[in-house]
Amino acid sequence: MSYYRILGFEEEPFSTSPDPDFFYLTKHHDAALTNILIELRLRRGLSVVLGDVGTGKTTLSRKLVQCLKERDDFSMHMVLDPSFENEHMFLASLIRNFNIPLDSISSNLSGGQAPTILDFKEALQKFLYQACLIENKTVVLIVDEAQKLTESTLEMLRVLLNYETNENKLLQLVLLGQLELHSKIMQISNFMDRISFKYILNPLSLEETRDLIRFRIAKAGYKQKARLFTEDALRAIHEATKGYPRKITMLCHRALKHLVMQSKWAADEETVLELVHEDVHSGWLIKT
Repeated sequence: MSYYRILGFEEEPFSTSPDPDFFYLTKHHDAALTNILIELRLRRGLSVVLGDVGTGKTTLSRKLVQCLKERDDFSMHMVLDPSFENEHMFLASLIRNFNIPLDSISSNLSGGQAPTILDFKEALQKFLYQACLIENKTVVLIVDEAQKLTESTLEMLRVLLNYETNENKLLQLVLLGQLELHSKIMQISNFMDRISFKYILNPLSLEETRDLIRFRIAKAGYKQKARLFTEDALRAIHEATKGYPRKITMLCHRALKHLVMQSKWAADEETVLELVHEDVHSGWLIKT
C-alpha cells in the first residue's frame, strides 16, 4: 500500500509533477494566468513570465494549457526545451510543432534541396494566415524554460511576431523563464517593446504556504478532521523553503513519509526541523 493511502489520501498530495489540478493559484499566479488569457483573447502578441527556480512557472504553463484546451477557437502548441543550436533548427522544430506538412515546403524546391530559413518562415507565415484569417483560430505558442533561448532564436521569434493584420498579431507567444531571460531580452532591440504583458513570480508568503499545503491535502482526498501539519510545522516549512512551491511540496512529501515510518499522525515543528537537519548534515542543504 502506498504511504499516502495509509494516511487517508486517495492520491499523492505532494507530487512534484506539474499537475494543473494540484496547482494552487495564489493571487499572484492567478493574476498572471488571468492576464495571459486576456492577452491571448485580444491577440496582443507577447507575454513574458519570469521567476526563480521552483516558483511555479512550469505548473502555471500546464494550467494555461488546460484552460486553452477547453476552447475550440484556440490552436495551442508548446515547446518544453528550447535548446536549439541555431535558428534553422528552431524553425524546423516549429514546423513540426505546428504540424505543417514538410512536403508542402519541399514541393517548392528542386533537386532535393533542403529548406532554407526563408522557406520555413514563408511556410509559417502561410500557416498563421490560414489558421487565423481563414479558420478564425488563435494560434498560441508557449515556450517553457525560455531562458534557454539563444539570441538568434529570440530574434527569430521577434520576426514571427511581425506577422500581423491591421488589428492584431497572428502568433500569440507566451515565454516562461528564469530571471536570466530578462537580460537576454534587454540585449535585443525592438523586443522589449513588443511585450504586451510581463510578470515576475515571487516565493510564497507564510499564509500562501499554509493555504497551498491545505489545498493539496484536500485535493488529494484527505477527509479526516485531524490536521496533518501543526501550525508550528507550517511555519518551519515556510522558513526552511523560503516560500518556494517546489521546495514546499518536496519537504511536505518527506514529512508525510516520516509520519508513516514513525507511526505518527501529525507533523510538528520537531519533525520538520529533523528533516532539514538531515539535509544540512548530509550536505544536501546549505543553511543560511
